[in-house]
Amino acid sequence: MSNPLQQTIEALAKEKGIEPETVISAIEEAVATASRKYYKTGENLKTRFNTETGQVDLFALKTVVEEVTNAATEISINEAREMYRPLYGDEVANSIELGDEMEFPKPTEVLGRIAAQTAKQVIFQKVREAERENIFAEYNQRIGEVVNGTIKRFENGDIILEVGRIEAVLPRKEQSRAESYTPGDRVRTVIKGVNRSAKGPQIVLSRTDPALLIKLFEQEVPEIYDGTVMIRGAVREAGDRAKVAVYSRERDVDPVGACVGMKGTRVQSIIRVDRRRPRARDGSHRRGQAAVAGDRQERSERPARGEAHGLAHRHQERRREAPRGRGAVRGARARGFV
Repeated sequence: MSNPLQQTIEALAKEKGIEPETVISAIEEAVATASRKYYKTGENLKTRFNTETGQVDLFALKTVVEEVTNAATEISINEAREMYRPLYGDEVANSIELGDEMEFPKPTEVLGRIAAQTAKQVIFQKVREAERENIFAEYNQRIGEVVNGTIKRFENGDIILEVGRIEAVLPRKEQSRAESYTPGDRVRTVIKGVNRSAKGPQIVLSRTDPALLIKLFEQEVPEIYDGTVMIRGAVREAGDRAKVAVYSRERDVDPVGACVGMKGTRVQSIIRVDRRRPRARDGSHRRGQAAVAGDRQERSERPARGEAHGLAHRHQERRREAPRGRGAVRGARARGFV
């Protein structure tokens, strides 16, 4: 593309993630809408984007008929042939038949400022609708996929995350009660659904869905990824406990051992993703001064290191002094040793 308008169309299409043809179609429809408001003649107006000049050409379409009943949309066959004969010759003129459509150019320079504003609004609306449709189609196919997002803000208990170039919502009911979040945190979630709304498609995320646990196991355990070990089912209480039923398709592969890993390395990496910072004692996300003071008081009430050593030493001496044997146990209980 060489002219500035075409370059602008390509840049806009790349920014919005849509096809350049969609932007061109929006421009053509915008010019047609503005032209109908300006001319108000009842003609059948049509626009076409000229890739060579970078301009939008405007035409009035008329149907070739035997007898004209509406001069705005119809033209007689004799008049059409007489019009084409001096321009294109007898062969082209005689080829015109009933039912053909003829294009009559109309100027677009006279549309004015109001028509330009109307065209601008139509272009923005069409581009926005195309962008929303692309987002809905893309994420509707990714339901059940694990994505990483950055927390931007909180709205009535829901968390708004930035996933790629769009915003998604983590509802309150899809959040784990054992987790706390702050703006700027990176969170791994699973796409639970995509809803249509007046503001565009709404991507719904989840931190409590069992699909998140299954996807994490598929990422961490190669045997599950290649199909050697299969997950038959999963249930979980988010942030507390979970159970996964696994099955091995090969006799020599232990499904539980493959999921746990050497010294629990595989399952521990999943636990680290599943568990985040605990909430404060009062149920809020951040620990207040009262909670911190309570921790300090609890630590101050613990015995010092030397005192604890003395208590343990006296307890050991007391156990050595206690008599042994079945008969002696009753006497030891009587003397308070047991």
